Amino acid sequence: MSDEGGFGIGLAEKFFGLILFAVGLFGLYYTATSASTLAALTGFFIVMCLILLVVGLVLMTAKTSE
Repeated sequence: MSDEGGFGIGLAEKFFGLILFAVGLFGLYYTATSASTLAALTGFFIVMCLILLVVGLVLMTAKTSE
């Protein structure tokens, strides 16, 4: 088995990170714009969107191979 990471795996990881980051941004935007409708759940959704943003950022910046 090879110790090298494949190019496709690294590209897929970056792409998935970009998707998670975008979903987190859109979720954060829509949560902020509809805070009055969400009422007590606004904080919960903000935390969930921030988690998506952080995970997406980590996936986009992670080094996949040496």
